[in-house]
Amino acid sequence: MIDDGTGFLTIGALAGATGLTVRTIRYWSDEGALPVVARSAGGYRLYDGGSVARLELIRTLRELGLGLDDVRRVLAGERTVAEVAAAHVTALDAQIQSLRVTRAVLSTVARRGSTAEEMTLMNKLARLSAAERRRIMEEFVEEMFHGLDSVDSDIHERMRQTAVNLPDDPTPEQVDAWVELAEMVQDPGFRAQMRRAAEFNAADRRHDTPPGASMWFAKRLVELAGRAREQGVDPAAPEAEKVLRDLIGTADRATVLDRMRLVHHPRLARYRELVGVLKGTPVSGHEEDFAWVVAALEARAAR
Repeated sequence: MIDDGTGFLTIGALAGATGLTVRTIRYWSDEGALPVVARSAGGYRLYDGGSVARLELIRTLRELGLGLDDVRRVLAGERTVAEVAAAHVTALDAQIQSLRVTRAVLSTVARRGSTAEEMTLMNKLARLSAAERRRIMEEFVEEMFHGLDSVDSDIHERMRQTAVNLPDDPTPEQVDAWVELAEMVQDPGFRAQMRRAAEFNAADRRHDTPPGASMWFAKRLVELAGRAREQGVDPAAPEAEKVLRDLIGTADRATVLDRMRLVHHPRLARYRELVGVLKGTPVSGHEEDFAWVVAALEARAAR
């Protein structure tokens, strides 16, 4: 306070009253957040009691991470503290999400011993926006089902919604899974493979395959092949013949083999596994059981 009875505070006195440095107060004042109330005869800045309260508010808002532009709007009455706080929460949420992705990518890079090129690709794919991730998956699904009118709309929609987002706090394994999935669904070879599988399933529907037939077949396959595997039966061994007869009866084995190669290919199994990792619901697809039946059919087709 200057000793002239006016009650004004010098910048030094204001610093002493608030615990802030003279340099910080001068900067905020120069930026328009803390107006000078008056000037001394010597031209020095002077402030009053209201400046102390204003300075405390500025400090609080700055400690909460608000920029000086937002601080000025609040102090000028252009925006309320609640409005600025709500906007800042949204910005912080985005920043926190970005930091989580950064942490997960770096953890994955460290665990895998990735090269600079791999790290760049991983970071690029992991940071795609939700809209970009959705676009990748929707394009993939549309290519799979385009023109297949007999495809169940529920299946179409389920596929379209599949794994379009990383979780809010992704693990390194989920970052890994998303990167691999994004690369996979953009691969023309994999897309063609999935399209063939969709066409095969659509043909079944056109031929009036009884509802639930595919599910019954899969359940029966897991039961029979699983038991054979537990007993150590080799797919090429004579004992495997009874399993095939019990499973497919007199159906054309070449047709069955073609279908199983399409629908239960290792890359399709990997696709389902990656989706399970992203959703936090590991998939138990009994792929080894299906692989055993494929191997048994292939062994006999080669004879």
